[in-house]
Amino acid sequence: MSATPIHRAPDTPAARQALALAGVFQAASLVDELARTGQVDTRAWETLINATVDTNPESFEAIYGGHPNNLRRGLDTLEALVGRKQANPVVLRYGFSLLLLMNKLRTDRQMMDVLGQKLTHVQGQADHFGTTHENVIASLGETYQETISTFKTRIVVQGDPSLLQTRMMPERVRACLMAGIRFALLWHQQGGRRWKLVFQRKALRRALDNFS
Repeated sequence: MSATPIHRAPDTPAARQALALAGVFQAASLVDELARTGQVDTRAWETLINATVDTNPESFEAIYGGHPNNLRRGLDTLEALVGRKQANPVVLRYGFSLLLLMNKLRTDRQMMDVLGQKLTHVQGQADHFGTTHENVIASLGETYQETISTFKTRIVVQGDPSLLQTRMMPERVRACLMAGIRFALLWHQQGGRRWKLVFQRKALRRALDNFS
């Protein structure tokens, strides 16, 4: 019996940028869902956490688990970004804020080094406990709090105050935000730029057609 083949997305700069950007907005969407309901889609959540913990993936496809549908939540949000679906303004705000924070991080070499060291430590924890173990999630949340949260520009999460104060909820939200930063950096590495989201929306629409 042959193994099920991995669905490979078109390996073009535009496709890679779209998938990386989908990761950013998937993180934004899950932050919103966590804050409002306390629940998240398991596949979407595990894809984000796996991508953040794996600091040395063997390929671009390995980052998101090899199948674009692992980023379906983010791809659907991008459809809203280009005007094909109804947009959730809160999710879009979180997503664009993550891109802004990524740009600040990218120019802070010292913080990038600290972040790299912390994520290497988290990967060691994941190897021991499992990727989505609460110790790993807590460490990812702490990593975000000690690095990205120190910037003057911060993401204020809206939601149910009672939910946001429950056990592990702040850590889960911050872990999602950390995943959003990870995918934002990936997007930039693949040639993604904020101005392209304004002036090259047709190119993004065409790239999204590959994943519909």
